[in-house]
Amino acid sequence: MTMGLDYSAGCVNFRDVGEWINVIAGQPLLQPGCLLRGGKLDHVTAAAAIGTPRTVLNLRRGADRPAWLFGAHSIHLPADDRVENYDTRHPRVRRWLNRVVQVVADPATELPLLIHCTSGKDRTGVAVAAILFAAGIDPALITEEYLLSDRDVQREWIGQALDGFAAVDDYFAGLDVIALRQRLCVSEEC
Repeated sequence: MTMGLDYSAGCVNFRDVGEWINVIAGQPLLQPGCLLRGGKLDHVTAAAAIGTPRTVLNLRRGADRPAWLFGAHSIHLPADDRVENYDTRHPRVRRWLNRVVQVVADPATELPLLIHCTSGKDRTGVAVAAILFAAGIDPALITEEYLLSDRDVQREWIGQALDGFAAVDDYFAGLDVIALRQRLCVSEEC
């Protein structure tokens, strides 16, 4: 018998993406404390438990706990559950990911930004992979960060997502890559 994730313990799969990318890379690439990820917030009782985000990006279909309870602005960009979100070549997935990455690049989006779905691994994993890929992070590092998630994550799944991104200029329509990198990266060599 396999055990499921304990959603009552707070925000499952919560972590600081920048901190972990830097640990995996062995050098500072991303600003720690800017991009956070995790699962649903239903049992979170204090903003400090989720990195005190200024913006919460909910990728779930359903409503979220009001982000203002954490002193944060809320953005709801649900993934289309009728398509496989790891299939980043699918037009619906591509449109969704473009909206997600645009939110991160937008200077009006206050950081730290917490991106979350139910378990913080699939929709969130693909969205974080898209953000990191657009910022110029090496796909091998993106893969290792994704694999930190607890429960049923596969190297092949995130590999499929990364393969679908193609060139940043082609995949991420109209994205200001420089603005994204300035917001997240330690240097332009991100």
